Amino acid sequence: MTNHLAIIVGQYGLLIVFGNVFVDQIGVPVPAIPTLVVAGGLAATGKLSAIAVFVVAMIGCLVADISWYVAGRYYGNRVMRTLCRISLTPDSCVSQTQERFERWGLNALLIAKFVPGIALLAPPLAGATRIGWLPFLLFNGAGAALWVGVAVVGGMLLGSQIEGLLAYVEQYGTAAALVAAAVVLAYIAFKWWERHRFYAMLRMARISVDELYRLMDQGETPLVVDVRSQTARSMEPRYIPGAVHLPMHGFESHIQELPRDRDIILYCSCPNEASAASVAKMLINNGFVRVRPLLGGLDAWLEAGHPVESLAAPDAQSAKDSASP
Repeated sequence: MTNHLAIIVGQYGLLIVFGNVFVDQIGVPVPAIPTLVVAGGLAATGKLSAIAVFVVAMIGCLVADISWYVAGRYYGNRVMRTLCRISLTPDSCVSQTQERFERWGLNALLIAKFVPGIALLAPPLAGATRIGWLPFLLFNGAGAALWVGVAVVGGMLLGSQIEGLLAYVEQYGTAAALVAAAVVLAYIAFKWWERHRFYAMLRMARISVDELYRLMDQGETPLVVDVRSQTARSMEPRYIPGAVHLPMHGFESHIQELPRDRDIILYCSCPNEASAASVAKMLINNGFVRVRPLLGGLDAWLEAGHPVESLAAPDAQSAKDSASP
């Protein structure tokens, strides 16, 4: 590596590591793994301290994670809905993260950073479900250390190759920067295209909350199905009167139990009714024809002031406990 680039790395390498890790973990789609790998390679050749790289990356990671944890703790469902609305992977958004918390408890924090679409959502969900500070810091810190460690050690094993790469970058700096920017933009564009395709797949006729309320008030008997996860119900224990709880994950096992001679109305609490529409697609593919998601989901029902029921205290508590180890 030439002297000029060596000076830049020596002066700003740790700052770049901190900044990239922080913005990545705060939700900006600028992957930090390449930076950590390069920093590991430089540490292997003595240009940076491996311990300093690890510590700085951990600080950036934990600052972002704790910020999201606090936001989830204070704002709960609102934070989760906002993140799902802007997520590049809505099909693996809040409901999938909640399902992993229910299955694995705090252990989900150990692997969250390795799973696209879940890394950003795990800390605020931990806060929203009232996981304690100490368990969160222990498990999330261990997961962050594993994530940073794998990338840095991988870079150290590629030390000589990293040196050659950086020498090439200095020689062709402008072109390399343009290529890197093009790759990042292409990645973002691809994920947004996937997002658009996902929501296009879910487009279907919805039923409004007022229309559903009129049906119920007139004595009609639609089957109303709450497809939220147990964790989502613990954060918002209110539900539409008479609704049957059949979570999206595992819904397939209940398909044969559902009536085909009644309207089936599905609702969730996620943006664009993504979970409800996904289940509706599943039912339609299995021959059901009288299936519609509820437009606006539970939020729209609550905003309209229609009657609701609430989970009994023990049920709400058991739902919260399902997110604990």
